[in-house]
Amino acid sequence: MSFLSKLKGDNAPLPPQPSTKAVALAWLGGFLAIAAVASLNDFLSVALVLGSFGASCVLVFGYPDVPFSQPRNVVAGHFISSLVGLVFLFAFGPHWWSVALAVGTAIALMMLTRTVHPPAGSNPVIVFLMQPSWGFLLFPTLVGALVLVAVALVYNNATRDTKYPKYW
Repeated sequence: MSFLSKLKGDNAPLPPQPSTKAVALAWLGGFLAIAAVASLNDFLSVALVLGSFGASCVLVFGYPDVPFSQPRNVVAGHFISSLVGLVFLFAFGPHWWSVALAVGTAIALMMLTRTVHPPAGSNPVIVFLMQPSWGFLLFPTLVGALVLVAVALVYNNATRDTKYPKYW
């Protein structure tokens, strides 16, 4: 099989379309989670909003049963990725190659710790763009991820028949 023929794909069918109820519940969950994080951001006058949290909401509320959406993955994935970004930024400076190494390292560490959360893969890039202090690990990374998970725990268990999370 040639490389170019692989680019055609497997011709698999599209995944099934979610129900209107599932779409509405995912929309409301994402709204409530970001509203909680953003309003606490304003109320406490501390940074809690992280761009990758929007993508986290896609998983946590749209696909809450998959491994990437479990609380352990959300919190640890964001924390590990932000930590790696900060370590590489402070150790090597804001270079193209150091951000590339940080992203690759964050992916590898999330895989090794079984805490893969794809949205968190953007955290090292966010760190390099913002160049924050070490406090970034606590606010917005850890506290924001914990607020998102707290909303997900209440919301997903109140609106669905199945349990959330699948594991800790």
